[in-house]
Amino acid sequence: MNGGKQSGGVRGWLRGIEVFAGPLPEFVPERAPDDPVRLFLSWLSDAVADGLRDPHAMTLSTVDEVGDPDARVLILKAVDETGWQFAGHAFSPKGNQLAVHPRAALTFYWPEHGRQVRLRGPVTSGSAQDNAEDFLARAASARAEALLGRQSQYLADSAERDHAVEKALALIDKEPSLVDSAWTLYTLAPTVVEFWQAAANRVHTRLRYERTADGWGRFQLWS
Repeated sequence: MNGGKQSGGVRGWLRGIEVFAGPLPEFVPERAPDDPVRLFLSWLSDAVADGLRDPHAMTLSTVDEVGDPDARVLILKAVDETGWQFAGHAFSPKGNQLAVHPRAALTFYWPEHGRQVRLRGPVTSGSAQDNAEDFLARAASARAEALLGRQSQYLADSAERDHAVEKALALIDKEPSLVDSAWTLYTLAPTVVEFWQAAANRVHTRLRYERTADGWGRFQLWS
């Protein structure tokens, strides 16, 4: 199959995959709360109640030192009036990128509900106490790997990694309150939050919250 036919074949195959096939929730923007946190938690609760897998997973998007975009999937740690929280190692790629450009975007997607939430804004680091509490709340294996401080580095031998993790686990067992000082709890305080509800007829509903000096403004968008 030559390049053109292969490209056309893949394109046709992708277009043939059905989306938004099941019943979708109703979303009436006029009934939405004034605060995007309340609406987000309502949508997240719906996803949990319906048994959607990993409903608190999200894509974190950052830019590196030359402005190239980067993205990865993380787990939401908390959300309140201060913002949406996630955690990571300060010397990881995302940590280094946020140190240079402390702004980011988060994207949540619940395909069974045809719902997406997008937000962006400045990112701040937590206090030493907050960082330590988050680190100690992690599973021992997760703490052990974080203590290695080698995320995203080249790995020549998996046996070397396994040995290093075993040593770190033994250290944690000996010192259960040990904390990696580079572990960071980040908070994204959004300036914009957009809620997107899919429709089978492709006339999707979009509601955008924009932060103002007095709180939040709400605007419906063309789909």
